[in-house]
Amino acid sequence: MSTTEYAVTGMSCAHCENAIRSEVEQIPGVTGVEVSAQSGRLVVSSDAQIADEAVIAAVDEAGYEAAPR
Repeated sequence: MSTTEYAVTGMSCAHCENAIRSEVEQIPGVTGVEVSAQSGRLVVSSDAQIADEAVIAAVDEAGYEAAPR
């Protein structure tokens, strides 16, 4: 299992966190998602190598911007 951390901009509330979590959880291989609007942080756990581009695209789909930390 691996974990990758991302910086997310534009989040301000629990709704933002849930929107991002919902999109990222749909990526095949993702086993866990932790999102914090307060810290601007997203942590993705997976049982396979997940491309940063896939996570960034999912966050973009939710209406926010992400970059690997």
